[in-house]
Amino acid sequence: MISVFKKNTIALTEAEQVIKSLKRGIWLYFLLLIFEGALRKWFLPFLAAPLLIVRDPIAIWLIYKAWKHNIVTANGYVIFMSFLCLLSMITALVFGHGSLPVAIYGARILLFHFPVMFIIGKVFTLSDVEELGKILLYISIPMAILIVLQFYSPQSAWVNRGVGGNVEGAGFSGAMGFFRPPGTFSFTTGNVLFFSFVACYIFYFWLVQMSLNKMVLIAATAGLIISIPLSISRTLMFSVGVTSVFMMLSVASKPKFLLRMIGFMVLGVLVLLILGNIPFFETATEAFTYRFDNASEIEGGVSTSLIDRFFGGMIEAVSESNKISFWGLGIGIGTNAGAVMLTGSRMFIIAEGEWSRLVGEMGFVVGMAVILLRVIFCADISLRSYVSMKEGNLLPWLLLSVGLLVIIQGQWAQPTVLGFSTLLGGLILAANNVENDRKLKNE
Repeated sequence: MISVFKKNTIALTEAEQVIKSLKRGIWLYFLLLIFEGALRKWFLPFLAAPLLIVRDPIAIWLIYKAWKHNIVTANGYVIFMSFLCLLSMITALVFGHGSLPVAIYGARILLFHFPVMFIIGKVFTLSDVEELGKILLYISIPMAILIVLQFYSPQSAWVNRGVGGNVEGAGFSGAMGFFRPPGTFSFTTGNVLFFSFVACYIFYFWLVQMSLNKMVLIAATAGLIISIPLSISRTLMFSVGVTSVFMMLSVASKPKFLLRMIGFMVLGVLVLLILGNIPFFETATEAFTYRFDNASEIEGGVSTSLIDRFFGGMIEAVSESNKISFWGLGIGIGTNAGAVMLTGSRMFIIAEGEWSRLVGEMGFVVGMAVILLRVIFCADISLRSYVSMKEGNLLPWLLLSVGLLVIIQGQWAQPTVLGFSTLLGGLILAANNVENDRKLKNE
C-alpha cells in the first residue's frame, strides 16, 4: 500500500514538472512575440531572417512535450486542420508552385502554431492568464515611452531602425510628416495588436480588484490613451472601442461592476484633460485626426471604411474565387517569405487579405474549409466566454473582444499577427477553464 502511494506521488510530481516546463515554454513564446522585432532591428540584425521564425521551435517543442506526456489529447479542430494542411501541401507540390520549402513554410502556420492554442488552454489556469496580464501592463509603460520617442524622432534615429538594422527606418507612412511607430515590433501592426491586447487587461483590472499596484495600472492606462493618437492607427481606436463595448455589456450583465466602470471612465477623462494640455500629445492628436478624416473621406466615410476594412476581404475571397484553380496556387505562395523564395521579391502574390490568401493558396473548397474551421472555433470560444461572463468571470469575454476578429480574419501569414492570434486563442480557452484553478487549490 505504501509503495503504491509513493509511486502515485512520484507520478504526480513528474506531471507537475511537465506542466511547469510547458508553462515556461508558453512564457518564452509570449516574450519572443513581444521582443522578436527588437532582436531583428537592434540587437541581432544579422540574424533578422532566421529570427522571423524564432517562435517555431518553441511551438514544435510544446507540441512534442504535450503529446509525449499526454497532456493534450487530439481534438477535432487540430485533426481536421492538420488534414487540410497536409492535403494542401500535396496539392501545392503536384498542382501548384511545386516548391517544398515554400509549402513547408506555409504549412507551419497551421501545423505548428494553431495546436499551441489548445496547449495554452489546457496548461494555463485563470491565475496564469491574469499573471501574464500583469506583466503585459508593466511592459506597456516603457513601450508607450518608446513609441513617443519613435514618433518624434527621425527615421534615421536608432529607435526607428528597420529589420536588419535598416537605416531607412521601420515607421510606416502616417500623416503630417509623422510616421506610425512600430514599438519593439518589426512593423506597426504589432504595435496596434499589442496595445489592443493591453486594453483588454486594463479594463479587466479596473473592473476586478486584483493585487496589482494602482500606480502601474494608472500609468498603463495613460500609456494606452497616448498610444492611440501616437499610433496614427484607426484600427487601434476601433479595437479599443470594441473592447469598451464588450466591457459595457459585461457590466450590464453584472451591475456590481458599474461603480468601478464609472470610476475608470472618470479617470480616463481626467487623463485626457491632463494630456490635452501637453504639446506632444496635442501634436499627435492633430496628426491622428488628420489621417482619420482624410482616410475616411477617401474611402467614402467612416461607416464605409469600417465595412470595407472588416468585411471587404471576406466578400472578395468569395467573389474572386472563380479566378483561382480548384487546388489553388499552393500553400505558402501567399506569404511574403514564400514570394521571396519563388521570385526573389517581397510582395503579395495573391492578396493581402487573409481569406483571399487562403482561397488563393488552397483553392475554394479547402480554403473555405480552413476559414469555416476558424469561424466555428471562434463561435465556440464566444459561447464559452459569454457563459463565463454571465457567471462573473469577465476576462475571457474581454480577451475575446480582440481575439475574435484576429483569429477569424487576422493575417496569419504575418508572423506577429499569427503569434498574437495563437496567444489570444489559447488565453481565452485557459481563462474559461476555471476548473484548472480549482484543481490546484484542492491539491
